Amino acid sequence: MFLCLYNYMNKGLLLILSTAIISGFSVFINKFGVAMNNPDIFAFAKNVVVAFLLGAAILFFKNWQEFRQLNKKQWLGAFLLGLIGGSIPFLLFFKGLALTSAAQGAFVHKTMFIFVAILAAAFLKERINKNFIIGALLLLLGNLLALKSLNFSFGLGDGLILMAVLFWSAENILAKYLLRDLSGSLVAWSRMFFGAILIFVYLVFTGQTSQLLFLNFSQLGWIALTSILLFGYTLTWYNGLKYVPVSIATTILLAGLPITTLLSAISTGKIAPQDLWSAMLLLFGVFIIILSFSRKRESTPQLRGASSTE
Repeated sequence: MFLCLYNYMNKGLLLILSTAIISGFSVFINKFGVAMNNPDIFAFAKNVVVAFLLGAAILFFKNWQEFRQLNKKQWLGAFLLGLIGGSIPFLLFFKGLALTSAAQGAFVHKTMFIFVAILAAAFLKERINKNFIIGALLLLLGNLLALKSLNFSFGLGDGLILMAVLFWSAENILAKYLLRDLSGSLVAWSRMFFGAILIFVYLVFTGQTSQLLFLNFSQLGWIALTSILLFGYTLTWYNGLKYVPVSIATTILLAGLPITTLLSAISTGKIAPQDLWSAMLLLFGVFIIILSFSRKRESTPQLRGASSTE
């Protein structure tokens, strides 16, 4: 299956699949990092480090002229990206996780591809075909199996996570719009840079800034490790999103969940049959959606890289 899948891959799909792989490792590692830090401080510190790394990458590849060419409308879009993608949803998400179970939180978060598909159809005119719907149903079923219990009680924590998901869904639509004229690296930098500034403002108003001075070496180590993963995530995601419809890209991200499950199984020394079935359904659902996009792309040779009218 993977050899067949590779044959249908293009540059954008490979980058998005790389994002999914990084995500699978990142979710597992972040569980330990967040446990050792104040979640708000943790989010701010990672944003700052990643914004610096992305800025350094842009300068290293001599793309700094792109900053000078931004007009007022694009600067506003960049700021909004940091607001609805790099700051508010992070604060909502981590607060929600503190009020609900990890399983329920993960399930709500993994429904993001549904909202993105609806918004993409409405604002970017992306088409939802039969194969996408089949793949989406398999993804939902795989998520339900990963939940391990259908006794789902929707509470305040789940509501906060759902709000974060809606913000991130809107962010991806805005990012896709900005990527028509801007590079993926610059869009990624915008999200992390302005997100860090806005989270810092929140820390000032909530009296948490003093905690930045008392981070120990262990905490700094977790911040460094998770920041490297986040750097790889944002760099591959936004550069890949430039060439792939956003509705397709967000479904591919779910391929990271089986990786997280495998790492958890290695850590605990056990894995449930339900986890295996969940992983198979998720991978098969992603496989169907990728093939439907790739075949459609082959039948439309004049497809433009940054177009989102699939």
